[in-house]
Amino acid sequence: MAIPGVSIIGDRINPGFKATKALVESEDLAGLQALAVRQVQAGAWCLDVTVGPRGYQDAHFLTEVIQALQSTVNVPLCFDYPSAAVQEVCLKAYCPAKAGGRKPVVNSLAETRQEMFELLKIRPFQVILMASERLEDGSPKSNKLTSEVLGVARRMTGKLTQEYGFSRGDIFVDVTIHSLVSDLDGLTKMALEAIRSIREDSELNGVHIIGGLTNIGNMLPSLKFDDVPLRQLVESAFLTLAVPLGFDTIMGTPWNNFRILPDDNIVLQAVKEFTELKGLNAIRRLRQLWAQAKSSVNQ
Repeated sequence: MAIPGVSIIGDRINPGFKATKALVESEDLAGLQALAVRQVQAGAWCLDVTVGPRGYQDAHFLTEVIQALQSTVNVPLCFDYPSAAVQEVCLKAYCPAKAGGRKPVVNSLAETRQEMFELLKIRPFQVILMASERLEDGSPKSNKLTSEVLGVARRMTGKLTQEYGFSRGDIFVDVTIHSLVSDLDGLTKMALEAIRSIREDSELNGVHIIGGLTNIGNMLPSLKFDDVPLRQLVESAFLTLAVPLGFDTIMGTPWNNFRILPDDNIVLQAVKEFTELKGLNAIRRLRQLWAQAKSSVNQ
């Protein structure tokens, strides 16, 4: 991956991927170490780490995984659990010295998970702030509007910096990237608008903007354009639209060939049009793209 100004947190140590699931189930620490090395060699500055549901039940195994990874690579680790109890296990197992003195990353804190602040008693950390939900009248609510995402980002960044001493550079605002196939409500467009709004807000100057790029291609068919998987092209199309707006951190697979696409790229054109549509019209536009992919193979 080589897009100027954009960094990547490798997401492959996650049993949501079939190959990684097999490594976790067989407790293949050497295999997980090799996966860590491959991601770092492909350009990841940090590695997201989860062993899935087992992390809630087996603190010993989770600790073993963290220690094994840190004995192999010297990049920070990002711990992917919404539970303060599991994050406590991760932070206690983490050794900053083995990451060049760099802080770990907690993935993720939200306005609805403020108990996570207690984790700072263990050690300082960087944080991924999930902006897709807010606390309203004591209850969690999903954010569907750009203004709602921006509001969470402003409130929580203010709290992190003013009350807990975070620098803005240690905060990654997750705008949430949805699967195109299931986005009937214009949430992809909303994410792009949120990126622009966050980057233009003076109260948020210096924060990073992140999203799980792997999500956008979930459930896409296994089609190719000129031997490039459709899924990878859709990821690059999103980046082509998002990076100029201020998106600067990918949560994704480091060896994917992320790049800025030319204006006349068929997939980029389709994704641009998709973001302006909702409901069945959006799905119809995706189906047209699939038909174009199949046609290109048959020519």
